[in-house]
Amino acid sequence: MAAAQGELYVCGTPIGNLEDITLRVLRVLKEVSLIAAEDTRHTRKLLAHFGIDTPVVSLHEHNEAQRVPQIIERLLGGESVALVSDAGMPVIQDPGQGLVRAAVDAGIQVTVVPGPTALATALAGAGLATERFAFEGFLPREARRRRAHLEAVKEDPRTLVFYEAPHRLRAALADMLAVLGDRQACIARELTKVHEEWQRDRLSGLVREWAERTPQGEFVIVVAGAPQGAEKTGSGANEAGLDEREIRERLRAHMRAGADKKAAVRAVAAELGLPRRTVYQAAMALPAPSASPGTDAPPGDRARDS
Repeated sequence: MAAAQGELYVCGTPIGNLEDITLRVLRVLKEVSLIAAEDTRHTRKLLAHFGIDTPVVSLHEHNEAQRVPQIIERLLGGESVALVSDAGMPVIQDPGQGLVRAAVDAGIQVTVVPGPTALATALAGAGLATERFAFEGFLPREARRRRAHLEAVKEDPRTLVFYEAPHRLRAALADMLAVLGDRQACIARELTKVHEEWQRDRLSGLVREWAERTPQGEFVIVVAGAPQGAEKTGSGANEAGLDEREIRERLRAHMRAGADKKAAVRAVAAELGLPRRTVYQAAMALPAPSASPGTDAPPGDRARDS
């Protein structure tokens, strides 16, 4: 009689704070015959902390082709295996998809044991819409491909979630501002760790902030989706989430510096990554530049702007 098949457990592990591990994950890691880990050194430290001595083998992109058949053979032979990554949920922007697919194809039971994810944690605390969202993972390293990727999601109304490496953070934020416009956004850094940090601002503010700081740690960037309907086309509404008054202030600054209205529209549209028609609508409410300083806006507007 053939032995019963084993079971593959996809286990979420802490993304920083070890107190976030679940009782169920601890039980599974103790009971399985084998743990397949992204980095055995990292996982052995986690296991040692909780007094678990289950055997561990590596499973990552460089050995997946050889390792997956070996693990499937053990599963078919009746052994149960836990799949873990260095942090968070395996397969979600981490290794393991090949093993899960192979197990499904072989008719092996796959059970997910949920745990923390940087994606859900950042989205929950960003303060942006969560009814619909799109997880974009890491943007391409190459600038041209990165901008093309952003262009492809520019009109997506869903909240956008990105992971980013510290050495590419500045370039990614600059490209987001240029392509998506000056939308509301949130940076969640070092989630659940000692130096956890949240920054909620427009993309322009985040660009300025990180131009003066050295990015360190792990970053999640959450960006508001493209405005739709009345929010996009209504009176004075701006496709990046800025109000018309802010656009007018930028236009006035360019006109005070000597630009005519047409040139000011071009400049502000480029600064904010907005369509010219959006900026032009705001410019229509402005009076023509005067030779006298300080007369570019009605007295009431100047008083409010001061």
